Amino acid sequence: MKLVVVGGVAGGASAAARARRLDEQAEIVVLERDHYVSYANCGLPYHISGVIADRDKLLVQTPEKLKQNLNLDVRTGHEVTAIDREAKLVQVRNLDTGETYTESYDKLVLSLGAVPIRPRLPGIDHPSIFVLRNIPDMDAIMAKLGPDTQRAIVIGGGYIGVEVAENLVHRGLKVHVVEMMDQIMATLDAEMSRDLQYHMADHGVLLHLGTAAASFTDVEGKIQANLSNGEVLTADLVVMAVGVRPNTELAKTAGLPVGPRGGLVTDKHMRTIDPDIYAVGDMVETEHTITGEPMLAALAGPANRQGRIAADNICGRNSTYSTTQGTAIVKLFDMAGGGTGASERMLRQANIPYRKVYLHPSGHATYYPGTTAMHLKVLFAPGDGKLLGAQVVGFDGIDKRIDVLATAIRAGLTVYDLEHLELSYAPPFGSAKDAVNMAGFLGANLLRGDYLPWYPEDYPEKTNLGTIVDVRTQAEYEEWHIPGAFHIPLDTLRDRLSEIPADSPVFVYCRVGFRGYMAARILMQSGFDHVFNLSGGALTFSSVHPTVYSTGKARYPFVAHAEDHMAEQALGM
Repeated sequence: MKLVVVGGVAGGASAAARARRLDEQAEIVVLERDHYVSYANCGLPYHISGVIADRDKLLVQTPEKLKQNLNLDVRTGHEVTAIDREAKLVQVRNLDTGETYTESYDKLVLSLGAVPIRPRLPGIDHPSIFVLRNIPDMDAIMAKLGPDTQRAIVIGGGYIGVEVAENLVHRGLKVHVVEMMDQIMATLDAEMSRDLQYHMADHGVLLHLGTAAASFTDVEGKIQANLSNGEVLTADLVVMAVGVRPNTELAKTAGLPVGPRGGLVTDKHMRTIDPDIYAVGDMVETEHTITGEPMLAALAGPANRQGRIAADNICGRNSTYSTTQGTAIVKLFDMAGGGTGASERMLRQANIPYRKVYLHPSGHATYYPGTTAMHLKVLFAPGDGKLLGAQVVGFDGIDKRIDVLATAIRAGLTVYDLEHLELSYAPPFGSAKDAVNMAGFLGANLLRGDYLPWYPEDYPEKTNLGTIVDVRTQAEYEEWHIPGAFHIPLDTLRDRLSEIPADSPVFVYCRVGFRGYMAARILMQSGFDHVFNLSGGALTFSSVHPTVYSTGKARYPFVAHAEDHMAEQALGM
């Protein structure tokens, strides 16, 4: 059997390596257009800053090592220009010599990835405009970063954009980020991304949201970006990070169909409509785990698994790829943020009913140094509580919670199941009631009818129909409170019930939601029929409506039944 793999990096290299492990006698040829067949493209921004100082650390494998270890015939600088499906041949051009030749195959794997989007804007071909997708792109940016390079503009606020922005700041540059949406990190819901926005601003990044680049102009050797809102920015370089599109031209020319998202269509075995051609990675569409809709996922994990599955099937094993849930995380200075499954925006677009909770647990035991309050959002089905999505933002233990919740979603667990997860605990690593357990408690309590939530987006339209009651301490109330809120500290609530109108809705809140929950339980059992507790409390409110807490800085951790004391300590009382 002769296997030809077009494209390396995650998907193609995984397919070739897996095929060799399953079939020692196969002839395996890897044709890669670039001169680097296997490299850590997710690490590219960190070499720009010097966090990864040694460039060679990014080069995972070389053709020589792959030949020696796996007996793969790897040809870099070789571009496949056409596929003859009937003759089972590919047309190849050696980019270094210009030579062209044909290569036969029994089975073909396409792993052509995605290409950066470069909008057709006036001035887009300016030599100081870059993209970051591969090693040569990184080298070009590095060559531009001299001692006189002071300012940079990043167009796009997605994963690559914000990572590039952070690492350019680490290089000492003043950085502007321009994002067409009114938030960065569009895979997150707006209120969850806002914590990251505040943190970027706190580190000096200038955010221009809700606007886009309209054109670029050369101004005495520098580049001027003219934005759609009339703003004009000038810098030494621009990095375009507005997204990628599947690299499917070769496949489409060969008659292989693409789906509604523009990615190549495959079955669960990663096989195209041609039984001898497979496709993997960023160029293919897969089904979303929650919505069931076609999606594109420029993620290394799915690409690696798809390469492995394609090789399995080529070598006679019945292996299938299920779905993609889009689990991802980003580091931004001292914070991290990410999610898994469906966002609230996605659920709305798919008309999938859901409930949600917000909470702010600590990353590990609060009495052990170094933890802070995180911001956790969990989405689940209103009937059986099945998990639909989760997002986590904060400073400590974020990756751990995303991964646990990603596993729970993949396993089809519910919020009731989260209550019973037995997770590792020692003071430096977690709490006896882990953040994930707490999310389960809140979600299950909501479904059991123990309380009714209200959310920041309900203010002021819905809350104007009743009374807002702040149950925090006097010091917290004086520092900031929701305009129009009536103040009754939790410790005095039982003695002051008569001060609250019982004939209209009551909207209680505290800092993170726990004291509000306690207040709601008291009121609900004291004759009040319409009581709502602010999910996530004032901290989640501050991610929707700017307040004194909207700083992007680490927040002191939550301690059940000790919040009043913690607040007094934090406020210097």
